[in-house]
Amino acid sequence: MSPAIRHLRTALHLAVVGVPVLPLRDGKVPFGNCRACAKNACGGRPNMKRAGTCNCPAPCHAWAAATTDPNVLTSPLWVAAWERAVCVGYHPGGARLTVVDLDNAAAVAWARETLPTTRTVATTRGEHWIYRGAMGSHNAFRAGVDIKSLMSYARWLGPGTGRMTDLPSAVRALGAKEETTPARGEVVSSLPERATWDRTVATGCRHTDSYVRTGLERGLTLVRSRVESGAGSQAFGVARFLAAQHAACPGPCGLDVIGAEIVAAAVSVGVPEPYARRAVTNGLSATERGAA
Repeated sequence: MSPAIRHLRTALHLAVVGVPVLPLRDGKVPFGNCRACAKNACGGRPNMKRAGTCNCPAPCHAWAAATTDPNVLTSPLWVAAWERAVCVGYHPGGARLTVVDLDNAAAVAWARETLPTTRTVATTRGEHWIYRGAMGSHNAFRAGVDIKSLMSYARWLGPGTGRMTDLPSAVRALGAKEETTPARGEVVSSLPERATWDRTVATGCRHTDSYVRTGLERGLTLVRSRVESGAGSQAFGVARFLAAQHAACPGPCGLDVIGAEIVAAAVSVGVPEPYARRAVTNGLSATERGAA
């Protein structure tokens, strides 16, 4: 059986039991928007933070495109995506679930000491703890721990083991003070002073200036594009990816300055500065912790 058929069969099985699914491409991330939906030009899906009228037949808008409709899942545009997919993703919040994503052994040990037991799914480096009930999603609220529920997606890794329990107040409290990108017009923090990366702060970097600046600018564009939601989570991901590029450098590589630029980009679209700094700090240190 080809991977595409296997992924589609898994997706259809999940859809039958009410779990909205979507294909994930290389890097275990959603497929990019089509030209009509690029930069949210279409206005967005009805289930997004600022509801739009987009009904694009392609798997655009990441988690917001996740569906249980078999006709959509087997449509030509989705089949083309399944043929390039590396795995199946799902929208926990759409299934009224919350995933506590524990990215390493230390995070798993913390959860076992802190959180009520529930259904557990093994991951490459840690575990997913799945609770019945939805809440806001929050990335990097502490080292190696993300909360994935509403306006988020998770990778399907199997049904897991153990009895699924109701989402407890202990988990809800984890993200109670965290913020995703606020609604348009809300002011939650001031823009921090922006440092600029150059060779003077990276005397031990083995990469060319062009390589570093190109990667950084692409990352900053991704963060600034998250005007709907998730800019803090995107900042974490960008910081983690860029830090990994310098793992083999003798250093220094000016990662603190790179981090400051990412923080400024997140704050510019409404992420509270303390949350942005925490997300970026955790992202930059993820390589050292062995996260991926």
